[in-house]
Amino acid sequence: MKRPEAPVWWLGLVVCAWLLLAAHSAGAFPWSIDMFRGEAVQPLSEAPRNMPAGTLAINGVPPMSREVAAVTLHNPLKPTPAVLAAGKDLFDTNCAVCHNNDGRGGGPVGFLLRLPPADLTSGVAAQRSDGYIYATIRNGSIVMPGYGDAMSSHERWEVVLYVRSLQQQANAARAVPQQAGPIHPVPQKVSAK
Repeated sequence: MKRPEAPVWWLGLVVCAWLLLAAHSAGAFPWSIDMFRGEAVQPLSEAPRNMPAGTLAINGVPPMSREVAAVTLHNPLKPTPAVLAAGKDLFDTNCAVCHNNDGRGGGPVGFLLRLPPADLTSGVAAQRSDGYIYATIRNGSIVMPGYGDAMSSHERWEVVLYVRSLQQQANAARAVPQQAGPIHPVPQKVSAK
């Protein structure tokens, strides 16, 4: 006796059921939504490139306080036009938002800060050593964030030279006496005789 053949649609149904079962056991049924269920990762919720304790930076300069850096670090670069131009670009990108393009504070986000940004062209900032300014850029200060992860060692020295050029420009501007406005002769009364 001949066995009756199963309809073709029955075979297709069995194959589809088997595929759905396999997909479900793999966790992708009916479609993968794992990206929607995952924990949200907030960008920069942790500072980038934190060095583990006891390690050295790539350039071999160990972390040090600003006070130690003020005495031990000296700028290896010379203030050439190319170095000053690179320092200006870095300053305009990273520093001018708080310190303004002229370095005197009052940048566009200054009103948002609890303490006003320092004037880098006069006062205490102008009296600091290159090493102190370098360490302030790298490590930050009480209110200023550190830019050690945003700039290389070479770039930080370029910014130090550019800050020094801003200080020289400010000193030159203060040394030139303010000229009076245009002199207009005072009309005098002419007596008619």
